[in-house]
This record gives sequence, structure tokens and C-alpha cells, in this order.
Amino acid sequence: MTGRIPLVERLRSARGRLGGGLYAGGLYAGGLSLLTVGAVGLVGLVTHLPWLFPSLGPTVMLFFESPDQPASRPVNTLVGHGVGLAAGVACFYGFGVDGLQAAPVGGLTGAHLAARALSVAVTTFVLTRIALPHPPAGATTLIVSLGILHTPVHFATVAAAVVLLTGIGWGANLLLGTRPAAGTD
Repeated sequence: MTGRIPLVERLRSARGRLGGGLYAGGLYAGGLSLLTVGAVGLVGLVTHLPWLFPSLGPTVMLFFESPDQPASRPVNTLVGHGVGLAAGVACFYGFGVDGLQAAPVGGLTGAHLAARALSVAVTTFVLTRIALPHPPAGATTLIVSLGILHTPVHFATVAAAVVLLTGIGWGANLLLGTRPAAGTD
């Protein structure tokens, strides 16, 4: 033993048996995705707030399917969704979408289209410019700019859910030795 906690060593050994490089059969990625999304979803059940939304799916998949990719790093995830949320909120209010039904319910309007197009463009521009790619942030900005999540409480919940999901995902990968420590790419 190298002074590590026995449970951690058993988990790391199990991860190795479930597959190295490509994580054979997806057991590692699928299992951790189930646990991570389930934990975030439980918070939603308890609080009766939308702690699960579509852009968390590809985020958690990046964490466990492609942990070595820059888009999977916590900084990319947090900044990416933060930029997407900010751009979505700005366009939601800026184009008057806050006075309309969500596009999937009331239909796509010119305001929805303008808010959607600009929010994705701004998110893409900013994340490219600061070299912190995180493609799922494009879904976050759409969820907001289309009015799907549309209240300040929803916006705060999106931010909190991203932080929680990132903490659980990053922690699981570190615990199981899947990725290097922060900043050692």
C-alpha cells in the first residue's frame, strides 16, 4: 500500500478493470454519469426546482467519457456555463422574451430567434476568445434565451446545478485517478 485509503485503492483498481483508455463498454462513464446526475436530480426533487436541464447531460458525458479533453476541465465547465447563462439572460431580457411563452410552448417568434442566435454567437465568441471551450454551454444559453428556464430563481438554480455537478464529477475523477490535478494538463 502506498499510504492511500484502501477504499480509494479498491475503486481505482475497479476502474482499471472496467477499462483503461476507452473505458471498456462504458461501464465507468455510464455508472458515474448515473450517480452524478442522480445526485443532482435528488437536489431538484427536494427543492422542487429545475436542477436537471439538458446541457448537464453532455457536460457529465464529457467528464467521464473524455476526461482528458480541455472542455472537460472544471474551469471550462464553470466559465462555459456561466458565460452561456449570462448571454442567455441578457438576450432573454434584451429581446423581450421574458414577456412571451417559452418557444417550445408558444412557438418560435422573431424575438426568440434573435435572442437564440445572438446568445449562441456571444457564448461561442467569448469562450473561443478566452480559450475555454465547453460546447454544452451552447445548450445552456439556448435553454435560457428561448425562455425554457425563465425566472431569476431558475437562473440561480442553473448556476448552482453546474457547480454541484462539476464538483461531483471532478471529485469522482480525481478520487479514481482518471485525470490529472487541476492545471496539470
